Amino acid sequence: MATVFVTGSSDGIGAQTARALVAGGHRVVLHARNEQRAAVARDAVAGAAGVVVGDAESLAQVRSVAEQATAMGPYHVVIHNAGVGGSDRRVVTADGFERIFQVNVLLPYLLTCLMPRPQRLVYLSSGLEANGVVDLADLNYERKPWQGFQAYCDSKLCDVLLAFAVARLWPGVVSNAVDPGWIKTKLGGAGATDELPEGAQTQVWLATSDEGTALTGRYLKRRKDLRANPAAYDTALQDRLLAACAAMTGAVLPS
Repeated sequence: MATVFVTGSSDGIGAQTARALVAGGHRVVLHARNEQRAAVARDAVAGAAGVVVGDAESLAQVRSVAEQATAMGPYHVVIHNAGVGGSDRRVVTADGFERIFQVNVLLPYLLTCLMPRPQRLVYLSSGLEANGVVDLADLNYERKPWQGFQAYCDSKLCDVLLAFAVARLWPGVVSNAVDPGWIKTKLGGAGATDELPEGAQTQVWLATSDEGTALTGRYLKRRKDLRANPAAYDTALQDRLLAACAAMTGAVLPS
């Protein structure tokens, strides 16, 4: 039996991932952004070991999530599932960062820094990472014109770089990025083509299978090893992204 922490697990792919893990006999800790969503998470995933609460739009609350989750561990696996989609207007969080970047990138980065290392890490990306650009001079869209769709693509590429960087720097930890597909969820929208169970299958497999231990620093979809955006393999770019995230959060990825 594995103990697994799944962020953003009150609905959608996160809840489906958690349900599949619980059904497989694993101990699962959930995460929701507030108490109302925590109640939804408990109803959505019967048998979960508990729920930690904290909004990714607040770095202070993310630090609290790390503390709460750590107290309910230790974990064999952490699945960084939480995320938001593109938006028509640029939204700035109370911390002063662009919302998509803070939720999709700084949340998994900060939790990775603050929580004890698990045996396996999974970072949710998207096939749209192929369209992403890592503009280190303007990660928060402070100077260039706002493009919500592009900001989402950029954040998902950053998630792949983060997964690859952790795999490289922490050789004792299995770390991978996953494209779940275009899934029928609130984020995926009405036009999505793939069913919810498909969106969770690769994460569950990476978290629990013996085969999952042989894969690290990979980008996967439907259990298949794919080539990511070429920029994801640039180790200098990985290091520079880590440095940028450290400057924003005040947390340095432990060596």
